[in-house]
Amino acid sequence: MHVHCPWLLLILGHVALVDSSQKWTVEHPQTLFAWEGACVWIPCKYKMPTQSTHLEKVLLYHDYQFDNHTKDFKGSVLYNNTKIESPPSEQGRVTFWGNRESNCSLEIHQIRITDNGKLGLRMISNNDKWMEQLHLNISKTPFPPYIQMPSDIHASQSVSLTCRLNFACSRYHIYLKWFLKDLEITSTTSTTSGTDSTQNVYIESELTFQPEWKDHGKNMTCQVWNSTKMISKNTVRLNVKHIPQLTIKVTPKEVKKGDSVTMTCQVISSYPAYWTVSWVKDGQPLQEQMLTLTLQSVTKDMSGKYRCQASNDLGLGQSEEVALTVLFAPESSRVHIYSLPAEEGKSIELICDSLANPKATNYTWYHNRKPMPGETQEKLRIPKVSLRHAGKYSCVAQNHLGPGDIEEEAELDVQYAPKAVTTVIQNPTPIREGDSVTLACSYDSSNPEVTYYQWSPQGSGDEITPGVLRIQKVAWDSMPISCAACNNHWCSWAAPVNLNVHYAPRAVKVLKVSPSSEIHAGQHVILQCNFSRSHPPEVHILWKKNGSLVQEGKELSFSSISPEDSGKYNCMVSNSIGETPSKAWDLQVLYAPRRLRVSISPGNSIMEGKKAILSCESDANPPVSQYVWLDSSDRDLPFLSQKLSLEPLRIQHSGSYRCQGINQLGMGESPPSTLTVYYSPETIGKRVALGLGFCLAICILAIWGMKLQKKWKQNQSHQGLQENSSGQSFFVRNKKTRRTPLSEGPQSQGCYNPAMDDSVSYAILRFPETDTPRASDAETSATQGPSPNNNDTVTYSVLQKYHVSDYENVTPSHPEGDSIHYSELVQFGAGKRPQAKEDVEYVTLKH
Repeated sequence: MHVHCPWLLLILGHVALVDSSQKWTVEHPQTLFAWEGACVWIPCKYKMPTQSTHLEKVLLYHDYQFDNHTKDFKGSVLYNNTKIESPPSEQGRVTFWGNRESNCSLEIHQIRITDNGKLGLRMISNNDKWMEQLHLNISKTPFPPYIQMPSDIHASQSVSLTCRLNFACSRYHIYLKWFLKDLEITSTTSTTSGTDSTQNVYIESELTFQPEWKDHGKNMTCQVWNSTKMISKNTVRLNVKHIPQLTIKVTPKEVKKGDSVTMTCQVISSYPAYWTVSWVKDGQPLQEQMLTLTLQSVTKDMSGKYRCQASNDLGLGQSEEVALTVLFAPESSRVHIYSLPAEEGKSIELICDSLANPKATNYTWYHNRKPMPGETQEKLRIPKVSLRHAGKYSCVAQNHLGPGDIEEEAELDVQYAPKAVTTVIQNPTPIREGDSVTLACSYDSSNPEVTYYQWSPQGSGDEITPGVLRIQKVAWDSMPISCAACNNHWCSWAAPVNLNVHYAPRAVKVLKVSPSSEIHAGQHVILQCNFSRSHPPEVHILWKKNGSLVQEGKELSFSSISPEDSGKYNCMVSNSIGETPSKAWDLQVLYAPRRLRVSISPGNSIMEGKKAILSCESDANPPVSQYVWLDSSDRDLPFLSQKLSLEPLRIQHSGSYRCQGINQLGMGESPPSTLTVYYSPETIGKRVALGLGFCLAICILAIWGMKLQKKWKQNQSHQGLQENSSGQSFFVRNKKTRRTPLSEGPQSQGCYNPAMDDSVSYAILRFPETDTPRASDAETSATQGPSPNNNDTVTYSVLQKYHVSDYENVTPSHPEGDSIHYSELVQFGAGKRPQAKEDVEYVTLKH
């Protein structure tokens, strides 16, 4: 800050006495640089005294002065803002980027040369005022940048150069470029801009690169560009320290044997300067310490690689090596053969090695000391070696100084695989399956000699001696046999030999030609006998069923097949070598159930209380899937399995039983089978006891009846029974009444046993007393008429059959056997004869 008036010194002195908390603090560049047409960026920060709350007014003066009369500043006002709001605030050429708390940055556009000088930044708060001075340095044209570089720059070491311009303004875009001897460098530059520690604005570019010794003395330029044009620049010279850079000059360039040659070491560059020089040949130092090396009467041994070297403060510098070649005619030649031994069929190269300078341009080749016409090159190439190429080779080289000599010959050894290898069968033909076969492997020649043999396929037999193979039991499908004769490098295979083994038919099998699906009874079925191969091919075919011969021929035909045709069929195919059977082919004929029958276990007659198992046996394919059981009344029994179990048995289970079998093809039914259930001894004893008790009761009743009848007769004896009875006729009416069955269950059939009848037979014949006249008195009786007390039926005679149990529990074939017979005696009187009933048989009794 520059002080221009004495009163300002008094103010500053007074301010200095005041506490720092009562002063304004403003940070900004002291001097700002620009040129006409550009802009100026003024970075600014402030801090108000503690009693001030916020900034209220900002003014920017150019060439201002303090007026003691008005006690205020006067000058050209570039910016005057009494209402500071949010930035930016622009007036004329000035933009205020600050705020009311801490920022007071400004920007002046379109700089003029008249803007050069001092500026005053006037800031007013609610309680205080402050004037801050700035200085503008405005040039007519853009000023050059400043280049900073290290004092020591070494070749091949990284170095950094800085180009800086004390100017920065966002509205006036500029950038920096680097050039090394008019060549722009961009790959290793970095550009920054901003303010430094003193608040000076700047733009800066840093260049990092590795200079070479060739860059020594070159100019490095930094250019300032605006848009597409350069506006200023600055140039510095690079002093790159490096070791001496040397090169050699040889005179003359072509040296023949016996000539002299001069070599001069030239120093291209050295910074700092060199101070020693020396020479080196093929890595070995020479005694010469001068820049010039002279060789007199050179020989071929002086040929080699030469270089010179010099030293300075940085180290030793070396030139590139220079080869000194002494020209001479070819020396004695040698033949080199690579990739020995030579293999037949492959290419090989022979090289004629002869030391010469210049190199030989013409060569003469010899095979077994005979020239090889047309071969004039250093290399003799044989593209496909054969036996004729074997032998000794030599060569002669020649250049423009003359021909050379033959030093020694080289031998070409051509090796090859065994030739004309064959496999020989030593057995008589034909060969049958299972025979022992011997084969031999032979060849014509080989280099090197054959050392072993191989056989294909491997494991075909046993090699009893080298080159002889024995197959103990030859297979019918033996593969062709081939042998190989092998030396150290190659194996040569013979052509395969077919053993032509004769064998019996192979892969014999039965095929069903028709039908294509399942075989049902009644269909037309054709079976065919197939086989894969036979040698010899002539065959004979036989068919067998279950081991028994059926017929000959390739096909077996059934016009209408039946279940009895089911069985295992196989065919036999034979030739002159042998016979081969097929696997048994199971012929299954599908048919509905047939031949059903019911078997009863343990027998057809079983005592009651035991267990009976009825099995339904059938013949069906596929097997029966469902069974139906029927009793003697054709009723379906609630059993669906093959076996019907009855336990415990009762008398009612006696009867006939049938079963039906069903599969997917139909149904079959068995004939009835009879099951007889007889009484057990316990049941028979109970029935006999019951019958005896019943008979005893009847006898007692009969005795009492006879007694009552006798008493009744005595009471009626006065009526004269004999008279009334004579001459009278009676009829007997036989009536039948069915007795109640003992049980409601089914009655078994069997033989009748009268001894077991449990009924009682008896008869009562009674002639009641009556006044009816005899026959002689018939007329009188007729006139008198019938007595009102007379009844046509005099009395009844009851004949009851004694019923006993039938031993076999079989119901009689006629129901009358179970009825009670009785007779009705009817007296023939004068009255009307009662009408006979249809079921009454009459008999006449006379006395």
